[in-house]
Amino acid sequence: MTTTVPTPAITMLPYQRQGEIDYARLDFDPHKLVLKPEAMDQEQPIHAILSLLASRFTNFGQRPDTFLSSNTIICYDPRDLNVRVSPDVYLAFGVDTQAIRQRKLYLPWEVGKSPDWVLEIGSASTGREDVGRKRDLYAHIGVPEYWRFHPTEESDYHGAKLAGDRLVSGEYEPIELTVAPDGLLKGYSDLLKLSLCWDAGWPRFYDPATGTYLESWQEVWDAREAAEAQAAVEQAGRLAAEARIRQLQAELRRRQTER
Repeated sequence: MTTTVPTPAITMLPYQRQGEIDYARLDFDPHKLVLKPEAMDQEQPIHAILSLLASRFTNFGQRPDTFLSSNTIICYDPRDLNVRVSPDVYLAFGVDTQAIRQRKLYLPWEVGKSPDWVLEIGSASTGREDVGRKRDLYAHIGVPEYWRFHPTEESDYHGAKLAGDRLVSGEYEPIELTVAPDGLLKGYSDLLKLSLCWDAGWPRFYDPATGTYLESWQEVWDAREAAEAQAAVEQAGRLAAEARIRQLQAELRRRQTER
Protein backbone atom coordinates (compact mmCIF):
# COMPACT_ATOMS: atom_id res chain seq x y z
CA MET A 1 0.00 0.00 0.00
CA THR A 2 1.20 3.53 -0.71
CA THR A 3 2.50 5.16 2.43
CA THR A 4 3.34 8.69 3.44
CA VAL A 5 7.08 9.25 3.68
CA PRO A 6 9.03 12.07 5.32
CA THR A 7 9.26 15.11 3.06
CA PRO A 8 12.38 17.26 2.63
CA ALA A 9 10.74 19.83 4.93
CA ILE A 10 12.08 20.01 8.48
CA THR A 11 10.25 23.07 9.76
CA MET A 12 7.38 25.09 8.33
CA LEU A 13 8.30 28.53 7.01
CA PRO A 14 6.36 31.30 8.76
CA TYR A 15 3.69 32.80 6.53
CA GLN A 16 4.29 36.55 6.31
CA ARG A 17 0.95 38.03 5.38
CA GLN A 18 1.39 41.50 3.90
CA GLY A 19 -1.89 43.39 3.96
CA GLU A 20 -5.22 42.65 2.33
CA ILE A 21 -5.63 41.59 -1.28
CA ASP A 22 -7.92 43.74 -3.39
CA TYR A 23 -9.49 40.89 -5.36
CA ALA A 24 -11.70 43.34 -7.26
CA ARG A 25 -8.62 44.76 -9.00
CA LEU A 26 -7.54 41.39 -10.37
CA ASP A 27 -8.25 40.70 -14.03
CA PHE A 28 -9.03 37.07 -13.16
CA ASP A 29 -11.14 35.23 -10.60
CA PRO A 30 -8.94 33.16 -8.26
CA HIS A 31 -12.01 31.19 -7.20
CA LYS A 32 -12.60 29.84 -10.70
CA LEU A 33 -10.35 27.74 -12.90
CA VAL A 34 -10.01 28.86 -16.50
CA LEU A 35 -9.99 25.62 -18.48
CA LYS A 36 -7.78 25.30 -21.53
CA PRO A 37 -9.13 23.83 -24.80
CA GLU A 38 -7.30 20.54 -24.19
CA ALA A 39 -8.45 20.24 -20.56
CA MET A 40 -10.06 16.84 -21.16
CA ASP A 41 -6.86 15.46 -22.73
CA GLN A 42 -4.84 16.65 -19.74
CA GLU A 43 -7.35 15.82 -17.02
CA GLN A 44 -6.59 12.13 -16.49
CA PRO A 45 -2.77 12.35 -16.28
CA ILE A 46 -3.06 15.40 -14.02
CA HIS A 47 -5.39 13.54 -11.68
CA ALA A 48 -3.11 10.50 -11.71
CA ILE A 49 -0.07 12.60 -10.75
CA LEU A 50 -2.02 14.51 -8.10
CA SER A 51 -3.27 11.30 -6.51
CA LEU A 52 0.19 9.73 -6.37
CA LEU A 53 1.79 12.87 -4.91
CA ALA A 54 -1.07 13.37 -2.46
CA SER A 55 -0.80 9.86 -1.06
CA ARG A 56 3.00 9.94 -0.96
CA PHE A 57 3.67 13.40 0.45
CA THR A 58 0.54 15.06 1.87
CA ASN A 59 -1.26 12.22 3.65
CA PHE A 60 -4.16 12.90 1.28
CA GLY A 61 -4.21 16.61 2.06
CA GLN A 62 -3.84 16.30 5.82
CA ARG A 63 -0.25 17.53 6.19
CA PRO A 64 -0.21 21.22 7.21
CA ASP A 65 3.30 21.82 5.82
CA THR A 66 3.08 20.37 2.30
CA PHE A 67 1.11 22.23 -0.37
CA LEU A 68 -0.05 20.41 -3.51
CA SER A 69 -2.22 22.09 -6.10
CA SER A 70 -3.28 22.09 -9.73
CA ASN A 71 -4.12 24.96 -12.07
CA THR A 72 -4.28 27.53 -9.28
CA ILE A 73 -2.57 30.90 -9.45
CA ILE A 74 1.03 31.74 -8.57
CA CYS A 75 1.67 35.49 -8.58
CA TYR A 76 5.33 36.34 -8.94
CA ASP A 77 5.40 40.17 -8.96
CA PRO A 78 4.39 41.76 -5.64
CA ARG A 79 3.78 45.05 -7.44
CA ASP A 80 1.11 43.56 -9.72
CA LEU A 81 -0.88 40.45 -8.77
CA ASN A 82 -2.16 40.17 -12.33
CA VAL A 83 1.33 38.98 -13.34
CA ARG A 84 0.80 35.30 -12.80
CA VAL A 85 1.25 31.70 -13.92
CA SER A 86 -0.92 28.63 -13.41
CA PRO A 87 1.02 25.32 -13.45
CA ASP A 88 -0.77 22.06 -14.15
CA VAL A 89 0.70 20.57 -10.95
CA TYR A 90 2.94 22.09 -8.29
CA LEU A 91 4.24 21.05 -4.89
CA ALA A 92 5.86 22.99 -2.04
CA PHE A 93 7.41 21.57 1.12
CA GLY A 94 7.71 23.27 4.51
CA VAL A 95 5.02 25.90 3.87
CA ASP A 96 1.83 26.93 5.65
CA THR A 97 -0.82 25.20 3.55
CA GLN A 98 -3.80 26.68 5.39
CA ALA A 99 -2.53 30.25 5.05
CA ILE A 100 -1.93 29.78 1.31
CA ARG A 101 -5.45 28.48 0.74
CA GLN A 102 -6.97 31.32 2.73
CA ARG A 103 -5.34 33.82 0.38
CA LYS A 104 -6.62 31.97 -2.73
CA LEU A 105 -3.28 32.77 -4.39
CA TYR A 106 0.28 31.45 -4.03
CA LEU A 107 2.36 34.53 -3.18
CA PRO A 108 6.04 33.50 -2.85
CA TRP A 109 7.01 36.65 -0.90
CA GLU A 110 4.40 35.74 1.74
CA VAL A 111 4.83 31.95 1.61
CA GLY A 112 8.59 32.29 2.02
CA LYS A 113 9.62 30.62 -1.23
CA SER A 114 8.50 29.51 -4.68
CA PRO A 115 7.11 25.99 -5.19
CA ASP A 116 9.72 23.23 -5.09
CA TRP A 117 8.36 21.07 -7.93
CA VAL A 118 6.35 22.05 -11.00
CA LEU A 119 4.98 19.91 -13.83
CA GLU A 120 3.25 20.88 -17.05
CA ILE A 121 1.25 18.48 -19.24
CA GLY A 122 1.79 19.04 -22.96
CA SER A 123 -1.00 20.34 -25.19
CA ALA A 124 -1.34 22.03 -28.56
CA SER A 125 -2.19 25.39 -27.01
CA THR A 126 0.50 25.43 -24.31
CA GLY A 127 3.33 23.14 -25.49
CA ARG A 128 5.52 25.85 -26.99
CA GLU A 129 5.05 28.06 -23.94
CA ASP A 130 5.94 25.17 -21.58
CA VAL A 131 9.39 24.75 -23.16
CA GLY A 132 9.95 28.48 -23.68
CA ARG A 133 8.46 31.25 -21.58
CA LYS A 134 7.40 29.07 -18.65
CA ARG A 135 10.76 27.33 -18.45
CA ASP A 136 12.50 30.70 -18.26
CA LEU A 137 9.94 31.98 -15.77
CA TYR A 138 10.21 29.03 -13.39
CA ALA A 139 13.99 29.36 -13.41
CA HIS A 140 13.66 33.11 -12.76
CA ILE A 141 11.41 32.66 -9.72
CA GLY A 142 13.58 29.84 -8.34
CA VAL A 143 11.60 26.61 -8.84
CA PRO A 144 14.21 23.86 -8.09
CA GLU A 145 12.70 21.25 -10.44
CA TYR A 146 10.56 21.72 -13.53
CA TRP A 147 9.09 18.75 -15.44
CA ARG A 148 7.18 18.31 -18.70
CA PHE A 149 5.05 15.28 -19.50
CA HIS A 150 3.37 14.43 -22.80
CA PRO A 151 0.09 12.49 -22.48
CA THR A 152 0.07 10.83 -25.92
CA GLU A 153 2.38 8.76 -28.11
CA GLU A 154 3.20 11.87 -30.16
CA SER A 155 5.80 14.23 -28.73
CA ASP A 156 5.34 17.29 -30.94
CA TYR A 157 4.13 19.68 -28.22
CA HIS A 158 7.24 19.53 -26.02
CA GLY A 159 9.61 17.86 -28.43
CA ALA A 160 9.92 14.98 -25.94
CA LYS A 161 7.61 12.58 -24.16
CA LEU A 162 9.23 13.36 -20.80
CA ALA A 163 11.68 16.03 -19.70
CA GLY A 164 12.93 17.47 -16.44
CA ASP A 165 15.18 20.35 -15.43
CA ARG A 166 17.12 20.96 -12.23
CA LEU A 167 17.99 24.51 -11.16
CA VAL A 168 21.76 25.00 -10.88
CA SER A 169 23.19 28.47 -10.15
CA GLY A 170 19.97 30.11 -11.35
CA GLU A 171 19.73 28.18 -14.63
CA TYR A 172 18.06 24.93 -15.59
CA GLU A 173 20.12 21.91 -16.51
CA PRO A 174 18.41 18.88 -18.09
CA ILE A 175 17.82 15.85 -15.89
CA GLU A 176 19.16 12.66 -17.42
CA LEU A 177 16.54 10.24 -18.71
CA THR A 178 17.04 6.51 -18.91
CA VAL A 179 15.14 3.55 -20.30
CA ALA A 180 14.80 0.91 -17.60
CA PRO A 181 14.84 -2.86 -18.23
CA ASP A 182 11.04 -2.80 -18.13
CA GLY A 183 11.10 -0.45 -21.13
CA LEU A 184 9.79 2.66 -19.38
CA LEU A 185 11.36 6.07 -19.88
CA LYS A 186 12.38 7.47 -16.48
CA GLY A 187 13.84 10.60 -14.97
CA TYR A 188 14.98 10.77 -11.35
CA SER A 189 13.85 13.63 -9.11
CA ASP A 190 16.38 14.43 -6.39
CA LEU A 191 13.68 16.39 -4.63
CA LEU A 192 11.05 13.63 -4.54
CA LYS A 193 13.54 10.73 -4.35
CA LEU A 194 11.39 9.12 -7.04
CA SER A 195 11.60 8.59 -10.77
CA LEU A 196 8.84 10.03 -12.94
CA CYS A 197 8.05 7.53 -15.69
CA TRP A 198 6.33 7.69 -19.07
CA ASP A 199 4.27 4.54 -19.66
CA ALA A 200 2.57 4.77 -23.09
CA GLY A 201 1.30 8.25 -22.26
CA TRP A 202 0.48 7.44 -18.64
CA PRO A 203 2.44 8.88 -15.67
CA ARG A 204 3.90 6.58 -13.04
CA PHE A 205 6.32 7.05 -10.15
CA TYR A 206 9.05 4.54 -9.35
CA ASP A 207 10.72 4.28 -5.95
CA PRO A 208 14.35 3.15 -6.39
CA ALA A 209 14.63 2.53 -2.63
CA THR A 210 12.03 -0.25 -2.76
CA GLY A 211 12.27 -1.18 -6.42
CA THR A 212 8.51 -0.73 -6.83
CA TYR A 213 6.05 1.60 -8.54
CA LEU A 214 3.78 3.69 -6.36
CA GLU A 215 0.24 2.43 -6.24
CA SER A 216 -2.54 4.62 -7.55
CA TRP A 217 -5.61 5.43 -5.50
CA GLN A 218 -7.54 2.89 -7.57
CA GLU A 219 -5.00 0.18 -6.79
CA VAL A 220 -5.07 1.04 -3.09
CA TRP A 221 -8.86 1.08 -3.16
CA ASP A 222 -9.06 -2.25 -4.98
CA ALA A 223 -6.62 -3.83 -2.53
CA ARG A 224 -8.62 -2.54 0.41
CA GLU A 225 -11.89 -3.80 -1.04
CA ALA A 226 -10.32 -7.20 -1.69
CA ALA A 227 -9.00 -7.34 1.88
CA GLU A 228 -12.39 -6.33 3.28
CA ALA A 229 -14.15 -8.94 1.16
CA GLN A 230 -11.72 -11.63 2.33
CA ALA A 231 -12.18 -10.54 5.93
CA ALA A 232 -15.96 -10.74 5.50
CA VAL A 233 -15.68 -14.29 4.12
CA GLU A 234 -13.44 -15.31 7.00
CA GLN A 235 -15.78 -13.71 9.53
CA ALA A 236 -18.76 -15.50 8.01
CA GLY A 237 -16.85 -18.76 8.24
CA ARG A 238 -16.01 -18.15 11.89
CA LEU A 239 -19.63 -17.31 12.72
CA ALA A 240 -20.86 -20.43 10.94
CA ALA A 241 -18.31 -22.57 12.79
CA GLU A 242 -19.25 -21.04 16.13
CA ALA A 243 -22.93 -21.61 15.41
CA ARG A 244 -22.22 -25.25 14.53
CA ILE A 245 -20.23 -25.70 17.76
CA ARG A 246 -23.11 -24.29 19.81
CA GLN A 247 -25.50 -26.60 18.00
CA LEU A 248 -23.36 -29.63 18.78
CA GLN A 249 -22.93 -28.59 22.40
CA ALA A 250 -26.68 -28.21 22.77
CA GLU A 251 -27.23 -31.64 21.20
CA LEU A 252 -24.67 -33.17 23.57
CA ARG A 253 -26.36 -31.64 26.61
CA ARG A 254 -29.75 -32.91 25.44
CA ARG A 255 -28.47 -36.45 25.06
CA GLN A 256 -26.81 -36.34 28.47
CA THR A 257 -30.08 -35.22 30.02
CA GLU A 258 -32.03 -38.06 28.38
CA ARG A 259 -29.75 -40.74 29.90
